[in-house]
Amino acid sequence: MISILLYNIGIRCYYFGISVASYFSKKADSWIVGRVKIFSRMNMFMLSAHGKRIWFHCASLGEFEQVRPLIEKIRQEHPKHILVLTFFSPSGFEAKRYYDGVDFVSYLPMDNRSEVRRFIRIMKPSLVIWVKYEFWYNVLDELKSKGIPVVLISSIFRPDQIFFRWYGGLHRRMLGFFSHIFVQNDASQQLLQTIGVASEICPDTRFDTVYGNMSKHKEWASVAAFKGDKKIFIAGSTWPKDIDIMCDMINNNALGEEFKYIIAPHDVSQQNLTYILKKIKGRKKVLFSRLTSQQADKYEVVIVDTIGKLSSLYYYGDIAYIGGGFGRSIHNILEPIVYGMPVIFGPRHQKSDEANTLLKHPDWHAAYTVKNSAELLSVMQSLLANEAQDLKTGSAKTKAYVESHTGGTERIYSYLSGEGLLD
Repeated sequence: MISILLYNIGIRCYYFGISVASYFSKKADSWIVGRVKIFSRMNMFMLSAHGKRIWFHCASLGEFEQVRPLIEKIRQEHPKHILVLTFFSPSGFEAKRYYDGVDFVSYLPMDNRSEVRRFIRIMKPSLVIWVKYEFWYNVLDELKSKGIPVVLISSIFRPDQIFFRWYGGLHRRMLGFFSHIFVQNDASQQLLQTIGVASEICPDTRFDTVYGNMSKHKEWASVAAFKGDKKIFIAGSTWPKDIDIMCDMINNNALGEEFKYIIAPHDVSQQNLTYILKKIKGRKKVLFSRLTSQQADKYEVVIVDTIGKLSSLYYYGDIAYIGGGFGRSIHNILEPIVYGMPVIFGPRHQKSDEANTLLKHPDWHAAYTVKNSAELLSVMQSLLANEAQDLKTGSAKTKAYVESHTGGTERIYSYLSGEGLLD
């Protein structure tokens, strides 16, 4: 009881902190404002929604990409079901608020008992699919008390997480609220076994997503014109530190006239875009939203100022840099490697199973980690010096790696169908 009380106090403090931050941060303001009309919007929608209701919850955009193939599979097989998608963060909600693969998109309400009960009472879900990392005690406890099955998919567990600490009793209890848990690897399953929690190993559904995206990527005549007969160094989901270490290479034209650059920042706010524009010096640069086929060939650097484009832009790349490796962790490397590109990233990659796997196979010439601008340039020069062998080998190995890990969506769907959870 004490841990639950402390948890609820922490939730209220968290809400208060974001409320204060909303006066200074656009993202925090979106987080607050977006939750104002949750119940009125849902009430209005549910009045005319007839059918079995399935609720998918994601923290943000990355988790959405993990559950998207399952959403599309269920939509295809059960077109009359009502599919509801919720997000915790503004970046996920804003990017997918008009996603037509589901019937309703919303923010997750604050995790206090009254709002949670109201939310679930209005939605009346028959099944809930939880993705990867989100653990909210009041939501999960309420679903459990009402006998609503909750399935956790694409999860990863590590020894340093709170579940495996002496003080993690409340979080261990949350794991018991799930009807079934799908983990991505052996290590996660073995960790859960140490605390008496059963799980099933299943490939990350993102492999299905990126493999499917490869065949239906969006094509841009403007980007094709920008590329021309040059090679493209594409930097995805970058943060300021990532920009800093690649600026010397870009500004000094260290790779020669053979290369052009596409930079897709994680944060597309005007402030961050301005920072990047100022850091790139002596090169002809343009924002992606202003790139036209007629003028594209005169530019050397494109800065992507909208979200949701990166997965298709990787199609035009030759070598990729993945951001986040100087912060908490690198972002998604599957999107570029499905096209056979070698990937480069910063030192904090330990949370990425895919990055760690590729690094364990240096003979694949598929992944490289760097700590500064000098190391980045060195890796790039090495790749170019051995281009005929390294890029060809890396392309074949990374494509094979992705293909060998597809099938997670079908496995999860088979479980849900076999248990009668979709009937």
